[in-house]
Amino acid sequence: MRRIYLDANATTPMAAEVVEAMWEWLGGDAFGNPSSLHRAGREARKAIDDAREQVAALVGAEPSEIVFTSGGTEANNLAVMGAVRAAGLRRIVTSAVEHPSLLEAARGMERESVSATLVGVDRDGVVDREAFRAAIPDGAAFVSLMRVNNETGNLMPVRDCVWELRGRGVVTHTDATQAVGRIGVDVKDLGVDFMSMSAHKLHGPKGVGALYVRRGARLSPILVGGAQERERRAGTENVAGIVGFGKAAALAHKGLKPRAMKIAALRDRFERELFQRVEGVRLNGHRLARAPGTLNVSFDKADGEAILIGLDLERVAASSGAACASGVAKPSHVLLAMGRTAAEARSSVRFSFHDGNTDEEVDRLIEIVPAIVARVRCEEGPGT
Repeated sequence: MRRIYLDANATTPMAAEVVEAMWEWLGGDAFGNPSSLHRAGREARKAIDDAREQVAALVGAEPSEIVFTSGGTEANNLAVMGAVRAAGLRRIVTSAVEHPSLLEAARGMERESVSATLVGVDRDGVVDREAFRAAIPDGAAFVSLMRVNNETGNLMPVRDCVWELRGRGVVTHTDATQAVGRIGVDVKDLGVDFMSMSAHKLHGPKGVGALYVRRGARLSPILVGGAQERERRAGTENVAGIVGFGKAAALAHKGLKPRAMKIAALRDRFERELFQRVEGVRLNGHRLARAPGTLNVSFDKADGEAILIGLDLERVAASSGAACASGVAKPSHVLLAMGRTAAEARSSVRFSFHDGNTDEEVDRLIEIVPAIVARVRCEEGPGT
């Protein structure tokens, strides 16, 4: 029985073209250090430069505005710490549903006498523009709002919020790790100073990401000891990973809209059938303003972890939320911020589709998911 993979928000399978592009830098003769002046080093440098152009093209940036990192977490940390320190800011404003790598970085800056304000969301998990704007003080501040929420798939009003802040001395950032390569993203249209990305969310390799740094934006490195990445991120570059990221970005750039429509159609069909066949299902997230592939639902009187185990036994991979929180007993901070109870949060399951999923897989999901939920409810009994 073929596995059905529905955890694309955690990671995506690497595209065959990406693996092929990386192989030369993993097992072939190309292994030079890109900081070396000899031919092997120059070849590695060119490979990085080519990948930088591919990533920049995907998001409408200039190649010089792309800083390669070890992933989205480092990109978020670099944006928060690097921008706040460089500009001497004393206030951070962000939403209560951001990724932990952003929230923990913001809280960590409180040790440097920087205050952090978290703006709440409504029952659908969307930040209210007026509340967000009201939380931002007059004068300099670092403001961050994710483009797509990793647990609900909600689209956040980044562009509207950012353009309203023009001329107020505010430094702006968006975590776009769940957006880049899945929906159209243009940094110039968004108007942000910084934007985080991750390769393994768009069929690239793990362990590599990037931070867009608008030309002229001030940024202090958090890793020091070398002049790599224009002195913004020290350390020998992960050439193979960066090459893979570049290839994945180039692939994502082609046919993005029809690919997103296909993924949304699969998700929507599964969602319709699920709500028709299973009682006591609640959508976690906005019904319309969400990314194509994400469906987060809570099942009344059923434990989400038990459902996931049942799915896994049927060779279906899904999730209870953020992959970075796996193994943690606490309920989702995103769902709690949306007003869900702890029990409701623990009854949630996230299905996140990618462009490798098929109609036949949805047919099988429609067959097995209602049966698994019914079995879990029966085992837990009416008193749960």
